Amino acid sequence: GISGLDLLKMVRKHSPWTEVILITAHSSVDTAIEAIQSGAFHYVIKPFKLAELKLLVRRALDKVILVKEKEALKEALFHQRRPGTMIGSSKAMLTGPRLIDKVASLDCNVLICGESGTGKEMVARALHQRGSRRDRPFISFNCGGFTEELITNELFGHEKGAFTGATGTKVGLLEAADKGTIFLDEISEMPLSMQVKLLRFVQERSFLRVGGIKPIAVDVRLIAASNRELKELVEAGDFREDLYYRLNVVNIPLPPLRDRSDDIPLLVRHFVEKYGKAFGKATEGVCTEVLEILAHYPFPGNVRELENIIERAVALADEPELTVHDL
Repeated sequence: GISGLDLLKMVRKHSPWTEVILITAHSSVDTAIEAIQSGAFHYVIKPFKLAELKLLVRRALDKVILVKEKEALKEALFHQRRPGTMIGSSKAMLTGPRLIDKVASLDCNVLICGESGTGKEMVARALHQRGSRRDRPFISFNCGGFTEELITNELFGHEKGAFTGATGTKVGLLEAADKGTIFLDEISEMPLSMQVKLLRFVQERSFLRVGGIKPIAVDVRLIAASNRELKELVEAGDFREDLYYRLNVVNIPLPPLRDRSDDIPLLVRHFVEKYGKAFGKATEGVCTEVLEILAHYPFPGNVRELENIIERAVALADEPELTVHDL
């Protein structure tokens, strides 16, 4: 009870992958143009030769295959380049990846806790890359070792003439991260006075540049990380309790490498492949003695230290298999 053109439009709406060849006895230039504009692969007028139709069908199938291969390649490249693919199968690693998958698409604040070198920024980037903000900026800022004035200037920016030397307006990191993600590393090191300003931003999602009088509203996802136990800092009076609860909507704990020694062989294999390719060396693996030594080493620097050890070993190795000598 509908026309071929109407059917074409329905097919293209409900199944964009499907290519449609329209065959008609009623030919006109206007109908042909409308068919192509509506998404028809081709427009065939009766009478037609079967060989010509077979050729059209083959071309349509080739297009479908090409488009699907292109989409599959894009998906594969996305998964290949996306950061935060956490390697490991030990019990200590069960929580992190599950939480990443659960909250990546949400815009709630996330607090990542773990010792230095456990991969907190990698997880933050994974949350950003797997969420709806992946095509927007990801900006990382380390709060450690800065005064309140420097942190305020970096995060909020300043207006021209706000202080001596402010010869122009500076856009802060929060403003630069608009529609994207801001990652505040070592949040535990932020001065208490600065924590008040950050709390106000977290609550209102707006701020004043240094020397400014007009509030600037931004839409950012906030991810924070700490290598110290914030709850203990709160109890000691070194971290604001209200800010802690604002940041700690979802907590992702990262275990130290010494608690997941079963994952060391997997990580070693990953880093050997990574740096073998990077250095153009045909490194095939490591000997059993190397794995035994690494399994009993406490790794105060965690995964970052293991990666450094393997990078150095691959760089200096003379043989395809890494040996104790290469350590």
